[in-house]
Amino acid sequence: MIIGSHVSFNTNQLLGSAKIAISFGANTFMFYTGAPQNTIRKEIDLDLTKEAHEYMKNHGIDINNVICHAPYIINLANREKEDSWNFSISFIKNEINRITQMGINYIVIHPGNSLKLDRMTALYNIADAINNILDSDTKPMILLETMAGKGTECGINIYELKEILNHITLKDKVGLCLDTCHLNDSGVDIAEFDSYLNDLDNAIGLDKVKCIHINDSKNPIGSHKDRHANIGYGTIGFDNLINVLYNSKLKDVPKILETPWVGKYPPYKLEIDMIKSKKFNPNLEQDLEELYKNDPNF
Repeated sequence: MIIGSHVSFNTNQLLGSAKIAISFGANTFMFYTGAPQNTIRKEIDLDLTKEAHEYMKNHGIDINNVICHAPYIINLANREKEDSWNFSISFIKNEINRITQMGINYIVIHPGNSLKLDRMTALYNIADAINNILDSDTKPMILLETMAGKGTECGINIYELKEILNHITLKDKVGLCLDTCHLNDSGVDIAEFDSYLNDLDNAIGLDKVKCIHINDSKNPIGSHKDRHANIGYGTIGFDNLINVLYNSKLKDVPKILETPWVGKYPPYKLEIDMIKSKKFNPNLEQDLEELYKNDPNF
């Protein structure tokens, strides 16, 4: 299984991210090239990038499975303020240039919020923005994330994702990132995940799925809330998430944990242990305390 979590990029950039991932027992990871809440970015250190590639090669992480995530505040759906829309396009272009320097193949983006616009106009704005971002020389693939439907979020069902993809010119450079919490909160029953995959395959094609965010949900199905929970500690449930993780149709797709920290500790090492053993740990908080109590970083 290709399994990891989101990790920090702040210390030693890609090299630091890879080392954190290995400490969690992961063989992939996802990172933001800066804070997810803003667009402040530092120059990529190519020496650290070279070290990172060597480190990953020696520790079983395939660079082709590593994922970047764009910041949340980018909005490609609303074009009421042309300058803001153009800034989002420019930023994603620059972010793609940065991850190209690092040899990263995928960048996940939230499609955006329609705000006061009607849905169809917003969906076409997203496609137009992506058409402005991509050209024939673009190497990384943009992955549109499935959204929960909070507020005026776009990309909340197969129909909306298909509508966006239909209006993108360079279709081979755009894929999908499924998020189990978002799917649940948008109204998809994860207990019937194979049925959802069949619908997705018929409408768009499963070959478009290049990443899966694995999260439980704090809310019931169809709540449109988007609040992640730890694996097995939410309304989706451990067994349903295990079935997603081990689904043979998605065997070669990287799975990324975005679950919340438990107290002051990252849960990813123990959650990855749960996933690999297929055994739910009902004592996650206590076991994390024991795991990290002598770690000088906590």
